[in-house]
Amino acid sequence: MKLAGKIALVTGAGRGIGKGCAIELARAGADIILNDRPDSPDVEITANEIRALGRKCHVITADVFSRSGCEQLVSAALEATSKIDILISNPAFSRRGAFLDYSPELFEKTIQGTLISGFHLSQLVARHMVERNAGGKIVFISSVQAEEPMALCAPYGAAKAGLNHMTQTIAVELVDYRINVNSIEPGWIDTPGEHVTFSEETMAQEAQKLPWKRLGQPQDIGLAAAFLASSDADYITGVVLPVDGLFRFRHCVAAKGPKLKDAD
Repeated sequence: MKLAGKIALVTGAGRGIGKGCAIELARAGADIILNDRPDSPDVEITANEIRALGRKCHVITADVFSRSGCEQLVSAALEATSKIDILISNPAFSRRGAFLDYSPELFEKTIQGTLISGFHLSQLVARHMVERNAGGKIVFISSVQAEEPMALCAPYGAAKAGLNHMTQTIAVELVDYRINVNSIEPGWIDTPGEHVTFSEETMAQEAQKLPWKRLGQPQDIGLAAAFLASSDADYITGVVLPVDGLFRFRHCVAAKGPKLKDAD
């Protein structure tokens, strides 16, 4: 229970990676402020799972794709709990499409929902942490696409690359306040959104091609987030941590090593 007594704000937490983070922080002892969009069908289900773990859980729906929505969320969170010790910043928007045909409006929405929203959330929460003068933990959910260019994903990759750079810059600026700022780069994670894009058969086949022989699970990301949010990670800041089962280097892993020349 390394997070006992801590309060964590987790955005996009109705399902998928956000839910995985919220559940694992709760398992580690934190009480949770659970955020998802106003029309989320999942957030109350997740909240009940957290309460079943014996933790307090406040549900605050808000659209974090805008500054006003982020302000509404942080204000309501502080009104409900009086403090935020941990922020798991998990807003994202992504639509695959060819660069030559990609809609400018969708490009801007991707940058807004994936990068700019992270700025708004972290700035508002960091101001609160600085005012409290009790340190804090900020963890951004990035992506391996920040480092690995993937066709049909130009806007999302650009947004996540910007998020990584912003992580390290914020870490430099907040170090004197003992606010740790890190990012997690998930690889291919088995989330509900992936099942919208790919068939069950395709995902099962592709999982077997990965070095770890499976897709990542939201829990894998949640466990990493819980570590970075704990005192065990007090000396870790400005780090971009891949949690991907070697997804980034999948093309470097041979099915069998090269046959060595017999020794004389």
